[in-house]
Formats: sequence, structure tokens, C-alpha cells
Amino acid sequence: MKIQFNTDKHIEGHQRAEAYFANEIETALARFEEKITRIEVHFGHENSAKEGVKDKRCLIEVRPAKLQPLAVTEHDDTNEKAFRGALEKVKKALTTTFEKQKSH
Repeated sequence: MKIQFNTDKHIEGHQRAEAYFANEIETALARFEEKITRIEVHFGHENSAKEGVKDKRCLIEVRPAKLQPLAVTEHDDTNEKAFRGALEKVKKALTTTFEKQKSH
């Protein structure tokens, strides 16, 4: 499972942060590891350089093998909160997708 990180020009991307987020993804999605080929995480700041409420965006796109990609987005006050919310949404979406696949 390959994990790729992207940030807009208003978000600083650090190797340490990427390592932390990658570890969180690997832990949270470990049970789906064999079914996922790639994950892309996109961080953005909706208001450019201005501060605002829930203006940090985290989009996580998951590419399950032999299925259409799944994408979820979460907005919050910090990158970490947005990431956690998006990760929870991805877990729910993958659980639903693979449970439907089992029933067919």
C-alpha cells in the first residue's frame, strides 16, 4: 500500500508530519491493507493565508484493487483534526464497500 502526501502552498509539509500521518493510516487501515493499492492525502488551507474557522481541509483518496477510488473530505480548525475526521470517514466507507462486495 503506497501512501502519497500533497499540500497546497499554504500548508507546510514536513517529513516528520508525513511519517506520523502515514503511521496513523497504516494502523487504522491495516485490515484493508491487502485490498488497497494506493492512498493519497491532500492537505489544503481554504482561506489562503487568512485564518478562519474550520478552514483546514484534508482529502483522502483510497484506491482499492479492482474497484473505483473512494474519496472523502473533512474540514476543521487544524490539519490534525481534519485528518482524523477524514480517516474515520475512509474507514467507514471501506468497511461498507467491502461488506457489500462480500454479499455479492
